[in-house]
Amino acid sequence: MTQGRLHAHDLLNAGGMPRTPDGAPLPAWAVAACRREAPMVVRRAPQGIDGAVPAGLRGRARHERLAVLISRDAITRVITPEMLAAKASALPHDAPFAALRALRALAAELDAFGWPWGPTGGVGFMLASGLPVLRSESDLDLVMRMARAPSATQCRRLASLLDQAECRVDLQIDTGRGGFALRDWLATPRRTLLKTDAGPRLVADPWDESA
Repeated sequence: MTQGRLHAHDLLNAGGMPRTPDGAPLPAWAVAACRREAPMVVRRAPQGIDGAVPAGLRGRARHERLAVLISRDAITRVITPEMLAAKASALPHDAPFAALRALRALAAELDAFGWPWGPTGGVGFMLASGLPVLRSESDLDLVMRMARAPSATQCRRLASLLDQAECRVDLQIDTGRGGFALRDWLATPRRTLLKTDAGPRLVADPWDESA
């Protein structure tokens, strides 16, 4: 499959087995996850020397998580958080998990900001795969793509909206060069932990490309 640029939090289906970065054999649960075509999530890390995509594989148990590399040629489908956001309005009002109900309730107001966004984490994985990974206490994880910094008014409005949700909402802001947690940035706006493909960095301005 030929695909454009991949972003952190995109979900991938692949036609072959991934490999571990250190060449160790895949554990049995990871092999089983691949055989049932569980999607892998693009993670922030360097590509393999052959251009392989850094991804994360998850199993049925909470502790079953594994960093892997997947060949671009093996990728058969890419599911973005933005594609999953389009499913929010079809969720039932009485969905069995608070994270799903919160996603439905927030969707229209998040759309109104005008930035691309979508669910990640367990909610995104479930919407993409149909696999039962959510629990009653599951948070709602979101990513929002912001190419430039929001205004103070937009920040206050966004924070207020998330604080009113039925469950905890963790929002990652993706600037295009890295990602950071909205709550952390609002708490310490001049000292932000920016997660990049080369590793985490403390920056004064997450949007400053010269930093």
